[in-house]
Amino acid sequence: MTLDATARLEVDPLIDDPATRIIVCCGAGGVGKTTTAAALGVRAAERGRKVVVLTIDPARRLAQSMGIDSLDNTPRRVKGIEGDGELHAMMLDMKRTFDEIVEAHADAERARAILENPFYQSLSAGFAGTQEYMAMEKLGQLRGRDEWDLIVVDTPPSRSALDFLDAPKRLGSFLDGKFIKLLMAPAKVGGRAGMKFLNVGMSMMTGTLGKLLGGQLLRDVQTFVAAMDTMFGGFRTRADATYRLLQAPGTAFVVVAAPERDALREAAYFVERLAAEDMPLAGLVLNRVHGSGAARLSAERALAAAENLDESRIVDQGPGKTGVRDAAAVSPESPAVDHSPEAREVPPATLASSSSSSSSSEVPDVHDVREVHDVQTAQQLTAGLLRLHAERMQVLAREQRTRDRFTALHPEVPVTEVPALPGDVHDLGGLRAIGTRLAAGS
Repeated sequence: MTLDATARLEVDPLIDDPATRIIVCCGAGGVGKTTTAAALGVRAAERGRKVVVLTIDPARRLAQSMGIDSLDNTPRRVKGIEGDGELHAMMLDMKRTFDEIVEAHADAERARAILENPFYQSLSAGFAGTQEYMAMEKLGQLRGRDEWDLIVVDTPPSRSALDFLDAPKRLGSFLDGKFIKLLMAPAKVGGRAGMKFLNVGMSMMTGTLGKLLGGQLLRDVQTFVAAMDTMFGGFRTRADATYRLLQAPGTAFVVVAAPERDALREAAYFVERLAAEDMPLAGLVLNRVHGSGAARLSAERALAAAENLDESRIVDQGPGKTGVRDAAAVSPESPAVDHSPEAREVPPATLASSSSSSSSSEVPDVHDVREVHDVQTAQQLTAGLLRLHAERMQVLAREQRTRDRFTALHPEVPVTEVPALPGDVHDLGGLRAIGTRLAAGS
């Protein structure tokens, strides 16, 4: 099944529908998720929605393209939006989001103890999966404020796009794990009984872990677990609530991919995972698709024409001055030279006239030489352009085969294409142009 036979992703009805409250852009790294999310935000805002775009991309291209000096953990209004809507943008600050959770769900003394704990500082700054979980937390916070009609999420640039979905479950497994429960046990028992339990029941484990992790790190972990004990249930509850939010009818997942084998393989895997998790998929955005204004000229015909031009240029080369003189000297049609006395007694005027005529016939006209050179140059340039066109048509054929494989596996997935642009998107005008192409589905 070809792409033409599949359903087309209708972007404008999706972003115009007031029931659509969250759009999650996901896919492999480097396929244009950030640009797609920003373009959707701009188009939705200019069609009357009040939008916030949450990006987790550390490259900060979103801020530059929206004309904002910098993005942080607070939504900032984007200027230059045409129409009645509004656009706000923000960039996830993973550690600051974690700090906000601690400050919101613990009293001042306990919050200070947690924030100053070395293990917490390491956990909040770079623990595996923390970024994805904090993105889910921030999404839940934004949705809970009910300040925006539409939230557009650019998922983290992780090795696998599935990490965004797995983060809440992984955190729940971590909090419910035997290691954490064992560390929490002394705090739950409390007082002297707790100390006795720690000294007797955990002495072997503490000694072993102290050797592996270091005694100070183990004490930091135990202090952190004791301080966070009352918050663990809240983490799990919010994670579950956000996960259910992603399954709700008001959420739409947009998978972004380039027309390349690896990117579309990742997209196919994500489509299957979303279906398994009962999460609503809006469709696939096929980004950076190449095209040609002369698609009727195949690669084979272009290469053949280029070869013909090269052969013609070699065969039809015009001779230079030396070639003309030599050709005249050896031509069998040249008249024989008469050495008789009568021939030697030719009047001077006749000799001069003959010499002049002979000279002009032996030397090519400058204009003729220039015309020959111009024709050869034109043929050379044309042959080069034909070869470039052949390369482009080969790229188009490869992309078409890759798209066809995806659509054969998932004919139910609506698709829209975004043509490749000659340069990077670096301003609102560029994002607006991307939004127009998204809607057009060219």
